[in-house]
Parts: sequence; structure tokens; C-alpha cells
Amino acid sequence: MRKPELAAAIADKADLTKDQANRVLNAVLEEITGALNRKDSVTLVGFGTFLQRHRGARTGKNPQTGQPVQIKASNTVAFKPGKSLKDAVN
Repeated sequence: MRKPELAAAIADKADLTKDQANRVLNAVLEEITGALNRKDSVTLVGFGTFLQRHRGARTGKNPQTGQPVQIKASNTVAFKPGKSLKDAVN
């Protein structure tokens, strides 16, 4: 499912126009992005938690040559699914 399809599904379930649902979806995604940028976690009870994780510098390997390559430290986003989501998938 892509973003336009998700917005259409929200519009149907929440009795909104597609434009209104798209604005709601964009607002939610912007708030999650902003919170992660501030190093806050976002917990949606029953769904899961988005959080920022730090990945330290490490040595990798170039797959073509086999030579070692230094990979810089970076931040990434992690998602831990909640119990309800895990149960629904399994």
C-alpha cells in the first residue's frame, strides 16, 4: 500500500474527503519526523514505537573488491511493533 492508497482508505473510514485525509496523513508523518529529529520516541499504543538509534562507525567490505571500507557513524530510525500488531500479523 502506498501513501495515496492509505489516504484513500483513511478518507473512507473517517468520512473525510481524500484531500482532507491526505492533509491529516501528512500532518501525522511530519509530527513523527519532527519528534524523531528531536530524539524523542513516538509510541502508538497497540501499534508500535518509532525511535532514533545511533549506529557507530564500523569497518565494512567492498563487495566488488573485498577491500575494507570505513563506514561513518550515523543515526537511523527503528520501529518496534506493539503486541496488537504482532498478533494481527501472526
